[in-house]
Amino acid sequence: MRNSNIIKKPELLAPAGNLEKLKYAIHYGADAVYIGGRNYSLRANNDNFTISEIKEACLYAHKHNARVYVTVNIIFHSEDVEGLKEYLIDLEQCGVDAVIVSDPLVIELLKEIDSKMEIHISTQQSTLNYEAASFWKDEGVTRIVLAREASGTDIKEIIDKTGIETEIFIHGAMCSGFSGRCVLSNHLTARDSNRGGCSQICRWNFTLRDDEELDVSDDSNYAIAPKDLSMLKYIPSLIDIGVRSFKIEGRMRSIYYIATMLHTYRKVIDEYCNNKDGYEYNKNYEKILFRCANRDAVPQFFEHRAGFDEQYYTGREEVSNQDFLGIVLDYDEEAQEVVIEQRNFFKVGDEAEIFGPNIDTHFFKIEYIKDNKGNLIDAARHPKQVVRLPINKKVEKYDLMRIKLIG
Repeated sequence: MRNSNIIKKPELLAPAGNLEKLKYAIHYGADAVYIGGRNYSLRANNDNFTISEIKEACLYAHKHNARVYVTVNIIFHSEDVEGLKEYLIDLEQCGVDAVIVSDPLVIELLKEIDSKMEIHISTQQSTLNYEAASFWKDEGVTRIVLAREASGTDIKEIIDKTGIETEIFIHGAMCSGFSGRCVLSNHLTARDSNRGGCSQICRWNFTLRDDEELDVSDDSNYAIAPKDLSMLKYIPSLIDIGVRSFKIEGRMRSIYYIATMLHTYRKVIDEYCNNKDGYEYNKNYEKILFRCANRDAVPQFFEHRAGFDEQYYTGREEVSNQDFLGIVLDYDEEAQEVVIEQRNFFKVGDEAEIFGPNIDTHFFKIEYIKDNKGNLIDAARHPKQVVRLPINKKVEKYDLMRIKLIG
């Protein structure tokens, strides 16, 4: 008999800026990854993937029962169209599962080449109502990435009235423009945010002046930056509404950020779906997520229209995170030592923890550090320095070490 307390899990969708990040994303629990090619992607400053790398990404993902979506979501000008049809054919031959698009031109070309790839409408289309969702469904779209400004009521109504698959962002940066429709980047730096050139003007500091051109803010510290998005405590509500895919923003983020986000959201999704009646929200997960990033994170538009509390105006502080200490390369069971590749400074006496997808987070105090020649040293000071630490718990390659966050 089927256990009615177990419910269908939504897809957990991760960003991947390169092959290394893609592999970490899948290792840490992603059901699917979204990537960008060298052309037609809204993250032109990222590493991005060549066609051969996209093929390798698909082979790796499919081997591990994950899917690959490729962004083809710039706003196309006439000069951007050349080579697009051939590019879509290349993606099809690579084994890409879906393309994320914003321009109807791409949909028509996909139909023209009789593509088997799914069509997902990008958040760039700012879909916020069921009539628009129905239109895209009639056009052959299989999934809509809803605008980040969608409320819980909007999301539920779209799902209930159209039945189309919905994907929403659950964590990451927000945009001062409406779902990315920014013109400030173009105006101030001549970099087109809708063709992959966003210069993140909303992260700049400004001098605020009144109608008479008099300064009303001090030291050029006025900001127009939204706080980040976090839907951690609303995951159960989103599952109950029927959202199909939970998307994490951040193709330009580090492997530590990606691993931490996936590891935490994977736990929340699994804990709720496997035992809905017994589920309890774990506040400690908030501490882990919010220590990983350097901006405040809030639910934004889910319960109400975003306002003062969802925005930075003055006094914003973004401190670089130094929690990530290293990557597990190996574990010596006989010596009970873990081999670590260093990422940030740590020393003897520090309290740390190692986490990974297949182990319970292990807390320990660093009793000693050995360099790669076996010599005792007082600290790991050098980037990517390989060291050995005593730990009485078996850990695995690609587990990550960070400072102790809880307790």
